Amino acid sequence: MANYKHRDTYPGVTAYATVTDARKAAEFYRIALGAEIVDARETDGGKIMHCEARINGGAFMFNDPFPEHGMGDTANGCAMTLIVEDAQAWWDRGVAAGMAVETDLHVAFWGDKYGQFKDPYGLSWAIVGPQ
Repeated sequence: MANYKHRDTYPGVTAYATVTDARKAAEFYRIALGAEIVDARETDGGKIMHCEARINGGAFMFNDPFPEHGMGDTANGCAMTLIVEDAQAWWDRGVAAGMAVETDLHVAFWGDKYGQFKDPYGLSWAIVGPQ
């Protein structure tokens, strides 16, 4: 998928998720969210043990489940949040790629555009941007 390039540090908090099919998820995130895959490593059996994507300038990491090592499918309980300049463009691209709308993109009570959709792998994504 990509060659590994070492980075010494990452700003903020880096999300790391387990998804049901990391190889397909990588392609989906590329189409739906403009992700650039910067590192992907697979096991001898072909499962993705680590994949790093860059989305909107930040790192998002994910892998296939490895229940034999206590790592099941954990794609639930939180929302990945993208704060962007053009919320409508990000929203339209995600929906066109197959994101399932959970909360329509709208002007929220705090004044920003906000919407939430779910990817085919169980992760919820929030899009936030100026009106």
